[in-house]
Amino acid sequence: MKKQITFIGAGKMASAIIKGLLSSKIFDKDAIIAAEVNEETAKKAQNEFGIRVYKDANEAIKGSDIILVATKPFVVEEILDGLKNEITENQLLVSIAAGITFEKIERIFGKNQRIIRVMPNTPALLEAGMSAICKNSAAHIEDLEDVEAIFSKIGRTITCEEKDIDAVTGVSGSGPAFYYYIIEQIARAGEKLGLNYKTALELSAQTALGAARMVLETGITPEELITMVTTPGGTTAEGNKVLNESNISEILFETVQKTAEKSAQMSK
Repeated sequence: MKKQITFIGAGKMASAIIKGLLSSKIFDKDAIIAAEVNEETAKKAQNEFGIRVYKDANEAIKGSDIILVATKPFVVEEILDGLKNEITENQLLVSIAAGITFEKIERIFGKNQRIIRVMPNTPALLEAGMSAICKNSAAHIEDLEDVEAIFSKIGRTITCEEKDIDAVTGVSGSGPAFYYYIIEQIARAGEKLGLNYKTALELSAQTALGAARMVLETGITPEELITMVTTPGGTTAEGNKVLNESNISEILFETVQKTAEKSAQMSK
């Protein structure tokens, strides 16, 4: 990609993306710049990636084609307001901040500013992330394709409408925490049945990983996969009976629903 990209913020998520870009060679190292006010974080990014890191964001964005805002959501509007005289409509603005809507950003830059929102998740740190991407009316299809190319280097991507972002947050943005909880509870069940906890945790986590890969890589539905692994009257059937007779589906729905509702509240 013969473009220059500037990251506003060089923390964990920005570092994961930069690492993916460098390993895939989609950007030249000289075309990746970061702005970071924390000296320790700035030095770490500079040493690890060999990229230019500025303290002054206004200086860092000069000449960049893509500006990717990777700071905490509560400071995004303040940071963008400080950049409103520097960012032009010729530059693509990308935000990964939860709750920062197109409307909020357009309030600062106007409706002609090309903007892409991305909802990634933390497994991006292992290049196993899931990112949902949407564009505002001013952004081009080519902009969407560029951002898909960037985030595909840290996992999978989908495109969506902004109205779906809250539901996406409930399913995948916050979703890793819910799967961690399930992995932990299954491991603790194994421990109660006599397994060493470390062994039970490895069994549970690897089983979750394998099950996820079966869904993603075979194209077989979860319902069909359950049938494939279940023998009538067998061990899995006995466990399935407990799940089917419980209210776990309602609990999981409420978990995702409450998360999505909180995301919607943050957007107001």
